This record gives sequence, C-alpha cells and structure tokens, in this order.
Amino acid sequence: MGKLKESSRAIFCGALFLAVMAVYTFRLVDWQLIKGASFLETANRSSSSTVVMDAARGEIVDVNGVGLAVNKTGYAIVFDRAYMPADTQNKTIYQLIHLLSKRGEKWTDILPIRLNAKGKYEFIEGEEKEIATMKSKDFLNMNPYATADECMAEMIKKYEVSGYSAQDTRNIVSVRYNMTKCGFSLSAPYTFAPDVSRDTVGIISENSAMLPGVTAKVTTVRQYPDGTIAPHIIGTIGAISQEEYDKLKSKGYAFNDRLGKSGIEQAYEDMLRGKSGEKLVETTGSGSLASETVKTAPVSGNSVFLTIDSRIQKVLNASLAKNVEAARANGLRLCAQRYKGSSKGHGEDCVAGGAVVLRVKDFSVLAASTYPSYDLTEYLNDTNYYTSLIQNKAKPLINRAFNGVFTPGSVVKPYVAMAALQEGAITTSTRLEGNSVYRRFADTGLILKSIGNYGMITVDYAIEKSSNSFFYETGYRLGITNMNMYAKHFGLGVKTGIELSENAGILAGREERAASGGSWWDADTVEAAVGQSDNQFTPLQLATYTATIANNGTRLRSHIVSKVTDYTRKNVISQTQPQEVDNVGVSQTYISYVQRAMRKVATSGTASSMFKNYGIPIAAKTGTAVQTPHSDNVVLVAYAPFDNPEIAVAVVLEHGATSLYSNSVAKDVLDAYFYGKTVDEKGNIVMPSASSAASGASSGSTSSH
Repeated sequence: MGKLKESSRAIFCGALFLAVMAVYTFRLVDWQLIKGASFLETANRSSSSTVVMDAARGEIVDVNGVGLAVNKTGYAIVFDRAYMPADTQNKTIYQLIHLLSKRGEKWTDILPIRLNAKGKYEFIEGEEKEIATMKSKDFLNMNPYATADECMAEMIKKYEVSGYSAQDTRNIVSVRYNMTKCGFSLSAPYTFAPDVSRDTVGIISENSAMLPGVTAKVTTVRQYPDGTIAPHIIGTIGAISQEEYDKLKSKGYAFNDRLGKSGIEQAYEDMLRGKSGEKLVETTGSGSLASETVKTAPVSGNSVFLTIDSRIQKVLNASLAKNVEAARANGLRLCAQRYKGSSKGHGEDCVAGGAVVLRVKDFSVLAASTYPSYDLTEYLNDTNYYTSLIQNKAKPLINRAFNGVFTPGSVVKPYVAMAALQEGAITTSTRLEGNSVYRRFADTGLILKSIGNYGMITVDYAIEKSSNSFFYETGYRLGITNMNMYAKHFGLGVKTGIELSENAGILAGREERAASGGSWWDADTVEAAVGQSDNQFTPLQLATYTATIANNGTRLRSHIVSKVTDYTRKNVISQTQPQEVDNVGVSQTYISYVQRAMRKVATSGTASSMFKNYGIPIAAKTGTAVQTPHSDNVVLVAYAPFDNPEIAVAVVLEHGATSLYSNSVAKDVLDAYFYGKTVDEKGNIVMPSASSAASGASSGSTSSH
C-alpha cells in the first residue's frame, strides 16, 4: 500500500513537471517561432535621420588662374548626437578644450561673455548683437538688462555645469550654447573645431573610448596663399548670424554654416557655396550604426576668376605703401625745417591712399590697391590682430579703392573742357586769362588764387599747365548744371557698376548742397570746375573717367570678375562681356583735342618731370586738392599708350602734398605692365633681369592687354 502511494505521488509530480514544461515549451515556440520575427524586429528596430554632407566652397583666382582664396584638405572635430550621451557632454567638451588649448589649436567660441582680470563675468565689447540673441526668447528668454553674471547663472543651470573652474565653466557653457544655437541633434552634427591638425585627429582617435560621440571628418579649409594681395576684394567668410539665418534658412543654410561676409566671398556667395548633399543614417535601438546611404552627393561650388593680375597687383600694393610712407616722411622733414615758413601742410599727415588700374578695352580691373591694408590670413585667425585693425585710426579695413572718396583737384579739368567745348561756352581758339588771381568776384571781396602767370591762353595750354584761373572762368560760363550732366556721363558722381560694394561719390552742386541744408553760389561753381567745392570721388571712378576719355567717350561698365567656371575650372558657366553704359556726347574733334592736351601734360606740363622721357607715350592729368587744415591731396590720372590706349590709371594720396609721390605710383604700375616690373621675395619693387626681361614683359602682355 505504501509503495502504491509513493508511485502515485511520483506519477503526479512527473505529470505536473511535464505540464509545466509543456507550457514553457509552448511559450518558447510562440516567442521564437510564431512571434519571433515580430520580437526581433522590435529588438532591432532602428531610427533613421538625414545628415547634411558639406560641399566644397568654390575658389577665387586671378585672371591667370593664380589662387587667391583656395581650399586645402583639413580636419574638423564633429559631435555626433547618435553616440554622444547627454550626461557625458560636459566632460567630453572639457577634455577637448584642454587638448586643443595645449596644442595651440582653436575651437568655435562665440559666447559674448568673458572672465575679466578680477575673475568676474562680463560682456565682450562690440558683441551687442550676439548678446541680444543670447538673451532673446529663442534662447535664455531673459530681460534685456540682465547682467553677464545672471546670463551665466542661467546657462550653468540649463546645461548642468558644475565642478569646474570659472574659466572652464565659461568655456563649456560657450560650446553648449553654440550647440543649442546650431540645433545639435541626430540630423544636425555640431562642428566643435573647423580646422585641426592631423596629429590632433590621431590623439582623438586613440582616445575615442573616452570621447564618446566625437569624430573627425575630412573637410576643406579656406586658405590664402598671400593674404595681403587683395584682402578688401577677396573678402571674408564668417559664421552665419541670426539675421542671416532667418533670411537664408529657406535656401538650405544651417545655423552652423559659414558664408561670405564681404568682397567677392559675399557678392558671389550663391556661386561659391555649392550644394550640400544628404545621407540617410540608421542606428539600432542600442545606438549602433546600422547603415549609411548617400541620398544626394554634394556638389562643389563654382570657381570665380577675377580680372586682377597678381603680379601687377603686388607692384601697385608695394608702390602705394612705399609712396604714402615717403610722402609722410618728407612732410615731417619739411615741417621740421618750417618749409615756406610753415610747420604743417607738407604731407606729414599722409597716412592713406588708393589706386586703380583698368584695361581700356573692356574696363576690367587689372589692379586695385588700398593703403593701409591688412593680411586676410591674420584677420581670420588672430583675434588680437583683428582688434588692432578695428582700433587703427587710419581704418585699414576700408576699401579706399572702391569706397574711399577724395577731393580730386585739377584732374577734372579734361571733362570740364570737353563739356565747355561741346556746349559752346568756349571754343578751341577762345583765350582767357591764365594768371595767378581770378577777379570775377572781387567786388564781393573774394579773390581766388591760381599758380602761374600765363597771360591769355587757350584751353589746351590751360590743361597742360593746369591753370585754375582759366577753368574758374570756363566753369562760370558753363554752369554747374551742364558741368554735372557731363560729369555723370564720364562716370563721376555715379556708381561704375562694379560687382562689389562701391561709393557713388559726391558731385558738388545745388542738389547736394541743398540736401545738407546749404545754398549754392556762383563762386561754388567755379571752385567745382577745378575739382574743389564738395566734389569727392573714388579712385575707381577716376580710373573709369580716365578710361572713358581713352575710349573716345564711350563708358563701359567697370568690372572685376572675368568668368565663373565649375570647380574643376574646365567648364565656363558665365563670362563677363564688355557692356556700354553711357556715351559722353562730345564731338570726337573735341575729345581728340583734349587728349592731345593731356599728352602735353606728360611731355611739357605738370607731369613732365616724371614722364617726358618715358618709353611709352602716355596722356595724363595731375591734381592737387586743398584740404585745409590738412595737407593737400595729390592725384594723378593717366592712360597709355597714347595712340592706342591699353590701360588707365588713377592714383590718390590723401594729404600727400607733393605730386612726386602720386606720380611715382603710376610710373611703377606702368613699368609693371609694359616692362615686367615685379616685387621680389624681400618686398622690393624690381625690374626683371636682362635675361628674363623679354619673357617677363611678354607674359605680362599676354594676360594684361
């Protein structure tokens, strides 16, 4: 009986065990076979996001294809949200900042707050726009009057930054702030440092386990083979601003994008930018990369060919700098000597100038120089250098060639002469007094001065000797309305049409005077006729005016872009063609008459000391503009060769006082064009050696004529 009970109990236990196992087996079959695919899909379910692939920016080159703003292969440090846990971000940022600082490399730092010498947080001067953005409702949503300490406290709390020094805290907050601005997410990686060395990439790769989410990507970095050659023209690239982003986000711009801020970089942004690509990135539920698929490949930007010749540009830069400095040194010497009884007004205040060279056949800019200038590479990479430029009273960041306006003096006399001849105010045989005083307004007590006592002279001789008295009377007879009508035809007081920012200048007259609340008098008209009064023009306008005379009265649109090609430079997308914008409306007889007078300026007139024996026949006109209480401006306009013009030149030395220096700049650039003059490795302006003179001049002619 006992054995039976034990057997029954064993059978029951065995049956129960089999039943339980059957249940588990059924569930296992259900999980693995019946619903296995569904669970596997759930376990491996991936998330996908579209990531932008950057396109290489187009390059900027000179007329011969010499690189001015080019790309080099570089490395950027990028944060990938898919692999960057939120709780490790601050530590990772801290480690990276210290690594880059130790290696002397830069990371993107836009926070408008710094730690001062007293260890207190303060706003950075000049960063008002960024400060306003930071306080705005889109970011901190703080009162406009919130202090730097209050802003930092809010961000420290927002980004949970603790346990670091004040400086490290500020730096971590800076990175986190910019990550927020840039919309850091799975689909928007963040560029922590846009340009680091290969060695730094190696260190980061070796320590990748301690830097989750940090990757290095190959990218293109802007490089300037010579940052001093044409910085105002090439322009700058910078981080997109809030205002720019709001306008451009519909075109595909991201908050961490960079774009052209000035010069060609800005004017041709649409051409240079290229088109970003896209790739689809899938990650597993565990965060592992599942796949990457390129949806659209990036398309590199187009390359822009300028009309500038680098060799001639370098000569113009060097000569303008040399002669501005020489004019100032000469002025200081004459002041010390009390030359002509005065200790001022001799050029001691000459610190700036501008010059432009145009090709007469199409009004393309062969060279355009500004002094003082700057180095584009240092401007973009050295904060202290940038600050020094901002604080420089001579304002080196201004493009004086296109935007600087100067009182021109007597260089306007050729167009005044042509206007007066065409309007019948004078004839080629009219003789007017060309003596040292002009007495038309003597009864009012106004007697105007003029250099020279030439007696009764004709207009060609008045141009040759630059007689103010003759042109005072000519201007009086012509009248300001007619004078200004012709000035505009010649390109003075109007924009030239250049692709970059330019100043329209100031054309003296009733309209301009009324706008400033003043009145216009006949005495103002006669002053305007000799390039004084309110007249102010840019070197570009003066070069355009000169080229118009050389081109027999037909004014073309001045331009600085030769063509646009694809990135490979093989396929031309657009080519700039000569475009007629005006005709001065003066008889060819009168144009030729004035041209011959300008030739005499160079052979026996006011520019003859420099050019009477010059190997290439040139036509010219000098100008000296009174700038009380400063020294006079000195100006020269010229074109050459006289009988078959190829280039037109305009040089202005602000407060240069002595025409020797403006004339010398023009001679150097003429030498560069016709004889191959160049700048050597030491920065000296030199003629080519006898063995290379022929080839040097020939190569210059090929690109310049």
